[in-house]
Amino acid sequence: MDEFLQSLIRGLGTGSIYSLLALGFVIIYKSTQVISFAQPAFMLAGAVLVSYLSPAVSFLGAVLVAAVVIAVLALGVERTVLRPMVGKPVFVVAIITIGVDVVVRVVTNAFIGLDVRQVGDPWGLNTVSFLGAEVQQRYLVMIGTTAVVTVALFAFFRYSRIGLAMRAVAYDQEVALAQGISVGSVFALSWALAGGLAALAGVFVATGAGVDQQLWIVALKALPAIILGGLESLGGAVVGGLAVGVVESLFGTYQSDFAPWLGPNFGLVAPYALMLLVLLVRPYGLFGKREVERL
Repeated sequence: MDEFLQSLIRGLGTGSIYSLLALGFVIIYKSTQVISFAQPAFMLAGAVLVSYLSPAVSFLGAVLVAAVVIAVLALGVERTVLRPMVGKPVFVVAIITIGVDVVVRVVTNAFIGLDVRQVGDPWGLNTVSFLGAEVQQRYLVMIGTTAVVTVALFAFFRYSRIGLAMRAVAYDQEVALAQGISVGSVFALSWALAGGLAALAGVFVATGAGVDQQLWIVALKALPAIILGGLESLGGAVVGGLAVGVVESLFGTYQSDFAPWLGPNFGLVAPYALMLLVLLVRPYGLFGKREVERL
């Protein structure tokens, strides 16, 4: 039972990272109908920035500053690189975000070097007793922080004027524009929010392990999370991220005992297998909306 609880908490903690990244993907997609492949670079940049700031300020202060800086960076990318592409095919814009990702990662890697940089988190690999099982503190912090951020985002989109404007743009850009909503500002804010979420996710990835040039690969696990939950569902992004994390963790713990014939590293591809199984039943994801086109 202790092993199962440890694996479950580890999966929820890791899944919280995927959820934060997935939320960023979905926020941009709902506003612009474009999947931003620049999220891995923003995640890496946020973690690296915290590694430089944490010796000078508190860890919490470093995280907040990094989230704001990366949000501004993402907003700048939208304004300078993607704004001129409005009206262009979605595929073209998606390819441009890949180019943005490569450029940002190359620049960021120059600040990492060959060594592993530490973000200065106060938890490290320390454990605490939780429901009778020893679990790492960082996983509990990840779960708690993601819960707070998720509630704050849902409240923002439901009750604030800006959040309601973003929902209107996501529903119908032309109607929102006719009502006086600045669609361009919504696009920029969407990228800023996604950048801040990616920076926070990057810090969590680096806690206990540090930052190296391969950290960005973790963000690829958010892709099955958003497809699993549905590209247009914020709640689906959270559920999908947590599901991916739990499945990955449980397979890593028990797969060698119950299904050794799958191979020693099947846990790494288990999230993608889960995604395929769900898509066979729900092509639009668990919480996605079926699109009906009139001819």
